[in-house]
Amino acid sequence: MTASAEAASADNGRPDVPEAALVAARAAADKLGQDTVVLAMGDLLGVTDAFVVTSGANTRQVRTIVEEVERQLKQSAGRSPRATEGLRDLTWVLMDYGDFLVHVFQDEARAYYDLERLWGNAPRLSVNGAASDHANED
Repeated sequence: MTASAEAASADNGRPDVPEAALVAARAAADKLGQDTVVLAMGDLLGVTDAFVVTSGANTRQVRTIVEEVERQLKQSAGRSPRATEGLRDLTWVLMDYGDFLVHVFQDEARAYYDLERLWGNAPRLSVNGAASDHANED
């Protein structure tokens, strides 16, 4: 687990996620990203600490969300993604920040891939950082 994830878990028993992942989630929400959620992946996946998952209604909104996430992370934390995939068709854009990944989907692609169900055991945080448990919703 990264130092930033350890710092983020220090308050209120919140799952371990990098503080920058919460910045990314709030940035997505600022551009009306739908059902934005942060999944704490550190104990389940081992290669990254968190997934930020959000969606937009169309390609224009997906691009706007991606640009806002990048802008706010650059401004607040001086961070840029290591890699970004999916900008050509804007159906599913993946932004790799190392300790967390941002997934910005079009609605239909999000429903199809259903990462929240695939990783149903992952602790979740709402955009405001409050922990919630969705592992038992099936």
